[in-house]
Amino acid sequence: MNKAELISAMAAEAGLTKADSKKALDAFVVSVTKAMKAGEKVSLVGFGTFAVAERSARMGINPSTKKPIEIAAKKVVKFKPGAELTAE
Repeated sequence: MNKAELISAMAAEAGLTKADSKKALDAFVVSVTKAMKAGEKVSLVGFGTFAVAERSARMGINPSTKKPIEIAAKKVVKFKPGAELTAE
């Protein structure tokens, strides 16, 4: 499902127009993005939790030269699905 299909599905499920559904989805994405950049956790009960995790620096291998390279530490977003979302 892509963004346009998600907007259409949201509009049909909630009885909204596609324009209103797009605004709602865009607001959700902006709000979650701001929370992640601030290092906060976003929990949606029944759906899942978005959280920021830190990956430490590590050694890797450049696939074209086969030489070792250092991969810098960075922050990544992780998603843990809730009980209602997990596959049966």
